[in-house]
Amino acid sequence: MRGFVESRNHDGKGSRVDVEQMNGIEDGTDHCVMELERVEEPSKRQEEGLVGAEVVLLSLPEEQRVTVTTITVGLSTVLTCGIRGALRPPIIWKRNGVVLNFLDLEDINDFGEDDSLYITKVTTIHMGNYTCHAYGYEELYQTHILQVNVPPVIRVYPETQAQEPGVSASLRCHAEGIPNPRITWLKNGIDIMPKLSKQLSLLANGSELHISSVRYEDTGAYTCIAKNEVGVDEDISSLFIEDSARKTRLSVGNMFYVFSDDGITVLQPNECEIRRHIRPEERIFTSYEEICPRVEGEDTQSCLWASAVNVRDKYIYVTQPKQNRVMIIDIQTQKAIQSLDVDPLPTKLHYDKSHDQVWVLSWGNMKRSSTTLQVIPEASAGEDPRVIRAPFEGVDDFFIPPTNLIINHVRFGFIFNKSKHAVHKIDLETVTHIKTINLKAYGCVPQAMAYTHLGGYYFVQCRRSRSAPPQLVIDSVTDAVIGPNGDASGTPRVSPDGRYLVSADQSSGRIRVQAMTVRGEIKLIYDLKTNIHVSDLTFQPSFTEGNQYYIYATSHLQTDVLFVELSTGRMNVLKNLKDPITSKDWPWSSYNRIMKDSGLFGQYLITPAKDSLFVINGRQNTLRCEVSVADFSCLRGTQQDRINGQEFGNKSGKEGQHPAGAQGCIIHVFAVCETPGRLWDKSQ
Repeated sequence: MRGFVESRNHDGKGSRVDVEQMNGIEDGTDHCVMELERVEEPSKRQEEGLVGAEVVLLSLPEEQRVTVTTITVGLSTVLTCGIRGALRPPIIWKRNGVVLNFLDLEDINDFGEDDSLYITKVTTIHMGNYTCHAYGYEELYQTHILQVNVPPVIRVYPETQAQEPGVSASLRCHAEGIPNPRITWLKNGIDIMPKLSKQLSLLANGSELHISSVRYEDTGAYTCIAKNEVGVDEDISSLFIEDSARKTRLSVGNMFYVFSDDGITVLQPNECEIRRHIRPEERIFTSYEEICPRVEGEDTQSCLWASAVNVRDKYIYVTQPKQNRVMIIDIQTQKAIQSLDVDPLPTKLHYDKSHDQVWVLSWGNMKRSSTTLQVIPEASAGEDPRVIRAPFEGVDDFFIPPTNLIINHVRFGFIFNKSKHAVHKIDLETVTHIKTINLKAYGCVPQAMAYTHLGGYYFVQCRRSRSAPPQLVIDSVTDAVIGPNGDASGTPRVSPDGRYLVSADQSSGRIRVQAMTVRGEIKLIYDLKTNIHVSDLTFQPSFTEGNQYYIYATSHLQTDVLFVELSTGRMNVLKNLKDPITSKDWPWSSYNRIMKDSGLFGQYLITPAKDSLFVINGRQNTLRCEVSVADFSCLRGTQQDRINGQEFGNKSGKEGQHPAGAQGCIIHVFAVCETPGRLWDKSQ
């Protein structure tokens, strides 16, 4: 047991002695005795111009120096400080070095008469370390580690599918929770475990139920059940085996919407099949304007796109900088149905699922001297869309944290200017400014941000400078800057479940992977040195391990794509995916070669080259096919129902050739949606 004795004199100063197990050693007890000693009577000392000395003894049992509290999300909790002593000064509570007592926090606002810390509604952002000490006695402190458990939340895929006899079928179940849930399956209410065989198997810790050759008797309702220590969740995936499966339109898969000079191409990645080609001269349904109007002085009618987002698998919103508008595409009909006039040069879109609104960043001009932010509310309604101007000026970029299975509502976002030492917190519902977080003390000019709900950390990439750290960490509970994120550098990206932070440094090729623990700690897993100067990076759920991810990263200059298994650090390179688009041909962002995944249950990814695009099979970590500019009719050729490009693994495929004198087209912007005709996932 440790404690402190302090003698206070008339000038308020004192001398402090470190005491270990005082007054408890002689009698064999394990308790400290707290004493208040008056050296002389106060009246006599006052006559001599002295004030009685106070002896303060503070103690903390050794076994209480670090305590762990585990609480279920949504409940309240109390952290009680174990420091004791007569005349003990008030208790000060800190989180990540920031004093909590004097902050007006929404969920931490009552310290009680006994100086305990009250958290009224615990969420995953509250996990982490809290310390307490007596005011003026910081050397003696107690650490409280708060762990937050979360009941399972699951999604199944597909909700419904129809297959013909003899083909294989997979039913997938993604479960998130803390601790990681255990998955079991029922068929028509009966446990399938006794029936497992070569025909019927469980993959990836039970998250995939695979039937190698379906039979009529496999028809049924398959229930996925996920359990952990604090809860259970379940959902049903239905499988029908019938000869007419191809006619039911209950097919399984996703579609890529590919935006190029020659309009919009809807690509089915499993078969590498073009399902629809929306040409520049086609008309928008409501206005009857051309999709991409001909510009006076240009020889050909071409399109220019900058950014696209999927709105609840109902609509695709895409920016057209040349026309100063946002176009809306109906996913079910695969037609352009409406356009919205916005501020000049719209370059970035983001769908805020929590509030069903699309955010639009416009540059005003190529010098970005008059940037604006606008909001399209009720984006999924599809009726009478309108545009609202956000009351912010000088915005170079914005960041809105994504939702996931556990976090389905996000209240706050950030805006920032890439030449100012600050980020500005905004309320997404009211579209108003909340506060400014100053980064000047660290010399940090923000360039990009990321967020994890596990511990509630924001990661800020700083502009490269000798005086500034590469990254800063902000605590979302206190909105305080904690400090540098070690020596992590580059653009931060967080996995969809919030468990991994991947920082890719474009200049050095270094990729640093950190993990968020259930105690809210940020721990380095490994530091990868590569020759891939990363342009873009995306996360792909693992097909062999539940609750794990791969990353796929493209290069700014090279033709290779990097694959990394996050749980092990195992790397692989997919080579010779042709040259990327040059930066001068893609001025809208630094991601001149993007990598787009196909969602939580999708197995395909897509990335563009200078004059073609590549489809990657994420399950097999191989190239699926290449789609050339000829297939997109960029040269005004005839539409082809089947891609002529090379299919890897299919020797009958022939590589598409460009006609003599042909020019390539910019193929860059992608959006992904669920297959038309399939029952919509209720989570979307």
